[in-house]
Amino acid sequence: MRVVVFNENHHERTRPEVRARYPDGIHGLLAPSLAALTPYDVTTATQDQDGYGERVLGADVLVWWGHLRHEEVPRDLVERLRERVLGGMGLVVLHSGIGSRLTRALLGTSCAVRWRHGDDRQLVWTVKPGHPIAAGIPQPLVIEEDEMYGEPFDIPEPDELVFVSGFTGGEVFRSGACYTRGAGRVFLFSPGDQECPVYHLPEVRQVIANAVWWAAPAAPVGPPPRNEQAPVGWWR
Repeated sequence: MRVVVFNENHHERTRPEVRARYPDGIHGLLAPSLAALTPYDVTTATQDQDGYGERVLGADVLVWWGHLRHEEVPRDLVERLRERVLGGMGLVVLHSGIGSRLTRALLGTSCAVRWRHGDDRQLVWTVKPGHPIAAGIPQPLVIEEDEMYGEPFDIPEPDELVFVSGFTGGEVFRSGACYTRGAGRVFLFSPGDQECPVYHLPEVRQVIANAVWWAAPAAPVGPPPRNEQAPVGWWR
């Protein structure tokens, strides 16, 4: 079973304060943790790598972090990834990756959020305690510093809502949402701004590992679909 951690890897290369926090990139922190917490083969891909599209298309579970460069991901790659999710690939979308072209293509909405950049304290409350993604997660999961994401959050009604977050300013947010698309499982998990040390928290990495377990298909996904041009204009 192949897990690929995709990271835009823009901030780590261009901003010294982010590079100091994540010297090996967000992907470089998450991948070893997932390898230790799951039995899967974990590799990484970044948007600045040549051929990253073929790397992410080889995943059985794809973990996706993006922010500023959503629109640079080619439409044909997004369509192939969407078809791969429909065919059984698991997808775990982190933080601002919820606004990616891939997430919008799968959910059919803008995925827009209210947000405030700062050092909000976030309390992540488990609202579905029997769910596998919540296994071993404290109630609440306390994140001392993170960006605020708040409602309204333009997503379809989740198939299952696992986490709801509250912030210093009183805002609330559906921070852990599950979907099934075709044969594939999708999990959105919002904590994790690049300017905050969120992914250094073991409990946050445990949530992501639990989500990878949950999203993993019963058997490896077959070859990627043919590289055909995605229809123009049906998603933004």
